[in-house]
Amino acid sequence: MFRVLQRVNHPGNLDKASPNAGYILLMFYNLYDGKSRREFESELYERFGSLVKMPLLKPERAPLPGDVKTILDEGMSLFRLHQSRAEPSKGSYAQEWAQWEKRLRVVLSRNANYLTSIQVPFDVAVKEVLEQLKAVAKGDVKTPDTAKRRFGNIVFAAVTVPQADILSLLRKLGENDGDVNNFLNGIKVEDNLSKAHVTLAHKRAHGVAAVASYGVYQNQEVPVSFNAFLYTDKMAALEAQLGTVNGEKIDSKNDWPHVTLWTAPGVAPKEANMLPQLFSSGQAKRVLIDPPITITGVLDFY
Repeated sequence: MFRVLQRVNHPGNLDKASPNAGYILLMFYNLYDGKSRREFESELYERFGSLVKMPLLKPERAPLPGDVKTILDEGMSLFRLHQSRAEPSKGSYAQEWAQWEKRLRVVLSRNANYLTSIQVPFDVAVKEVLEQLKAVAKGDVKTPDTAKRRFGNIVFAAVTVPQADILSLLRKLGENDGDVNNFLNGIKVEDNLSKAHVTLAHKRAHGVAAVASYGVYQNQEVPVSFNAFLYTDKMAALEAQLGTVNGEKIDSKNDWPHVTLWTAPGVAPKEANMLPQLFSSGQAKRVLIDPPITITGVLDFY
């Protein structure tokens, strides 16, 4: 908005002379309502095969000033009230829109120094875009697979963590807790632990689109912090907290992100999802891992 309200003679008349520039930009913003960046980028990769990103805001920046956040919140609230396709100057809230547009310009102008300081300089942005375009043209950019392209063969997306690191964590846990040590020895965890992973989304439970949304992060390293060990006589799992990839938080579609370590014969691995509820009802034990232990995993499809 700040950039738009600074420019003049825009071919589409979206500049400082437009009386409803703020409203139009809110329309653009709401085009993506309900869609995460991950899903949006996955669709772009799916359609075009590669993606060039123009940097706009500096990653390390101060939070929005209070008056800027307030004026934006007011605009979004007003936009939700404006259900008509008519221009704001002709709708039921014409007066409110006119007043908001004026206040928007005053607030953004008052915070010009802040808004300028958080932007990536234009020449730097152009240089980075050109470098990305050259890399795409040379074929140096690997297009990430999406689950949509291979959904017939893919069941779920997950972050896989090295088995050796998980076993090392469990050994340390057993050294500090006799009950845990006896339990782990009893189930022979080293013989029974196969591929350890944190499920992000499952085709049957969450749908193909949810699985596909992780395509842009395939083969990327993801830090996973383990903060608790939960177990019963029929199952055991490590409670997990996922980290970030390129500054973006990786979230699991599961209510309780975890690594299933073991289930008794006849017990499906998905039953481990019930461990928090079993603990709440006194039917499972929970051992805190303090401080949490972080292991780096890799995001992939299975």
